[in-house]
Amino acid sequence: MILNDMNTQINAQLDAVFEALNKVILGKEHQVKLALTCLLSQGHLLIEDLPGMGKTTLSHALARVFGMAFSRIQFTSDLLPADMLGVSIFNPNSQEFTFKKGPIFNQIVLADEINRASPKTQSALLESMEEQQVSIDGTTHALPSPFFVIATQNPGFQSGTYPLPESQLDRFLMRISLGYPSFEAEKAMLKNAPVKQDELTTLFSPERLKSMQRDVEGLYASDNVIEFILRLVAASRHAKDIPNPLSPRASKAILNAAKAWAYLHNRDFVVPEDVQAVFVAVAEHRLNVSTVNQNISGSTEGNAVSQQLLRDIDPLAAA
Repeated sequence: MILNDMNTQINAQLDAVFEALNKVILGKEHQVKLALTCLLSQGHLLIEDLPGMGKTTLSHALARVFGMAFSRIQFTSDLLPADMLGVSIFNPNSQEFTFKKGPIFNQIVLADEINRASPKTQSALLESMEEQQVSIDGTTHALPSPFFVIATQNPGFQSGTYPLPESQLDRFLMRISLGYPSFEAEKAMLKNAPVKQDELTTLFSPERLKSMQRDVEGLYASDNVIEFILRLVAASRHAKDIPNPLSPRASKAILNAAKAWAYLHNRDFVVPEDVQAVFVAVAEHRLNVSTVNQNISGSTEGNAVSQQLLRDIDPLAAA
């Protein structure tokens, strides 16, 4: 266990974060914990749902409790890369071009309905996610740190969508679905006044978040845990019915997410159960793109490919 006083204090504050977020998003404890895991892993999050499920609310709440600058970009078919990244404007007084930053220059960016924008605009966002910088007119501008993108996309059966290709889906560390609330959660939502964003207390600074992200990187993963991940990845590559096997980037993503999950549970080492807890969210959108857009219930029943791998691979078996 992590026993020193500093980490015990951080863990208590993380519990407070979890409690605050669960007051805003009712009945979605697992999805909220996955979102926190993604943030601590320095990855980016893709949320797929129908409108009105709480995607924007969750994004605002995360920005609030971590004291991070927030922006929301509504993706539409006519959105241009410059609308998001920024543009150089000529100043006639100085006879020079001045760069005006776009909304991407924030610490948490909500890319709302990303699959309604053109592939060109999607690519501009994903390049920023990968490089954490923007190049305009030959000049490179660093994005803020920490930098966390939450992209939402509507189910593919809705009109006016441009599905993300496999290579772009792979840039997201996790994909989750909030789904419909349970009967009791929706009843509580209707009976009680909702918690407003300005009622949430800032519990961490962005600097403290960066420190925690570094701590997550340093967590210990034994050879047995790493070999479990590699067996899962190898199984995806050898299976004939899996259209998109897991890449080395996916291997790293699984390990990073497992470390963050362990950190949230106050451990400085990773166990196989951590890998199992995050595997579906990290792997499914990479393994089987055709299932993306289909499961909007918030359950994991539709994640047949990744769950089958978990059933087939024994975490305790020898490599």
